[in-house]
Amino acid sequence: MNQDKVDETMGLFSKDIGIDLGTASVLVYIKGKGVVLREPSVVAMDKNTGKLLKVGTEAQAMLGRTPGNIVAMRPLREGVISDYDMTERMLKEFIKKVTTFSLFKPRLLICVPSGITEVEERAVVDAGIQAGARRAYLIEEPVAAAIGAGIDITKPDGHMVVDIGGGTADIAVISLGGVVESASIKIAGDKFDEAVVKYIRKKHNVLIGDRTAEELKMTIGCVFPRPEEVTMEIKGRCLMTGLPRVFSVSSSEMIDAFEEVSSRILEAIHGVLERTPPELVADISTNGIVMTGGGSLLWGFDKLVESHTGIETHVADDAISCVAHGTGKSLDSLDQMQDGTMNLSRRKQMNY
Repeated sequence: MNQDKVDETMGLFSKDIGIDLGTASVLVYIKGKGVVLREPSVVAMDKNTGKLLKVGTEAQAMLGRTPGNIVAMRPLREGVISDYDMTERMLKEFIKKVTTFSLFKPRLLICVPSGITEVEERAVVDAGIQAGARRAYLIEEPVAAAIGAGIDITKPDGHMVVDIGGGTADIAVISLGGVVESASIKIAGDKFDEAVVKYIRKKHNVLIGDRTAEELKMTIGCVFPRPEEVTMEIKGRCLMTGLPRVFSVSSSEMIDAFEEVSSRILEAIHGVLERTPPELVADISTNGIVMTGGGSLLWGFDKLVESHTGIETHVADDAISCVAHGTGKSLDSLDQMQDGTMNLSRRKQMNY
């Protein structure tokens, strides 16, 4: 019985699963069901026994609040796996959550940043196989994001996608189903959080935690002046007295805090446009720039990009799940992939 037949038979019983394995959150898409799981990519384990205690939302609540023997951590850093063992266990838990008992293992399609190295690529594939997949395929994030945003990428027409996640910002120009020019920088949502912590420490002399910083970013954060100033009250530890302190932060302070990080992303967009063939640049100026990912939800990011490039920019609907939806739509083309092809967009041969 040849491999195709085996796959066909197994396909009847097992599900194909698409996973957006992000630095900040993991989204799981099951063929026929849509996005079935969206949880933070955080794991909590007992250091003494090595036992996995919690995964996802429950583990996130423990971040920065754990006693000595428990450690809550993010196994992915800047878009790539930093703790292989934990990533594998986390994937296993998430897959277990969404699949019922099945004799046959599922096939996985996992999203990776476009600037990933072969070693990192291999680690993702191995983690997928170890977590219980029959086979693991990879797809580049900007391609998945474009498909998820409803762009028909098969046409000879240039589109620019800016996908700002938690660990990486991927900028790509896509035409004829492939990436023409791209950049992947390790500056994204997490760096915005760090910028808030740094700014508050420098300006107010108060130390705040990562979670408070994220809350600030999501509530009043902006990278472009808002029509009306908004403020938010936060609590932190005063560095002078070492005691708690409550104070308010305004949205214009957030623009100052984010300035450096947002300008780095703008530089990357500019760099990609400079390297893009002129015909495609003309297409992009007509089609506009599409922004996806959680980072693009920062208030005024589309306006900022538009004011710098002069190209109409808009944020995709449901920006956070764009990559997961795109991965889900790509599951239909898994059967056309040759055996051992790991990466849809690069058609790279990696023989198992």
